[in-house]
Amino acid sequence: MRLRNKPWAKDKLMAYPQYVIANPEQWKGKWNEVFGNNNPLYIEVGTGKGRFITEMAKAHPHINFLGIELYESVIVHALDKIIESELPNVKLLTVNAKDLRNFFQKGDVSRVYLNFSDPWPKKRHEKRRLTYKTFLSIYEDILPDGGEIHFKTDNQGLFEYSLVSMSQYGMLLNFVSLDLHNSNFEGNIMTEYEEKFSSKGSRIYRLEAQFKANKEGN
Repeated sequence: MRLRNKPWAKDKLMAYPQYVIANPEQWKGKWNEVFGNNNPLYIEVGTGKGRFITEMAKAHPHINFLGIELYESVIVHALDKIIESELPNVKLLTVNAKDLRNFFQKGDVSRVYLNFSDPWPKKRHEKRRLTYKTFLSIYEDILPDGGEIHFKTDNQGLFEYSLVSMSQYGMLLNFVSLDLHNSNFEGNIMTEYEEKFSSKGSRIYRLEAQFKANKEGN
């Protein structure tokens, strides 16, 4: 993805502390205090411009949502959507996914969404894919036993890779669609990329994978 630098983005994000979490490490184990309730917390890793996370927050007011995006110049668009909608159950975080253990403890997060992640198609970049085993281990450490990952992509290669990666990790595949928009799946909320790609005839792939409870017998 080619990024257009927005030097003003950082200042804008800092101007809305009610929506953008500046020091997430201080909320580890107590994210309920951030939202002021004990509702489940769902996170989207790689939230982009925020269409998915804001529409999910509208559709599910009794769930808390946290959009995670590394690039300030991208996530500032998500902030605009939240400001416009005045949503109380969605916040934003600008951190690297590899550092999620610094901000969440086991069970802080109830579900992880991965939508249209960078496929990193070259073999030498495999470890950067958000469904590589080291990332799966991170998600497992912040989800409860039996927690789920919901994943969507238009990239067949990444989808096939993710199916194998999650299966080899020992996850259970509860839902797999090779053509989401021509399936009977209900309640799908599209991302910006999803609408763009599907309008051009691209097939959308989706899966729901679950970590096995008490994997190591703990």
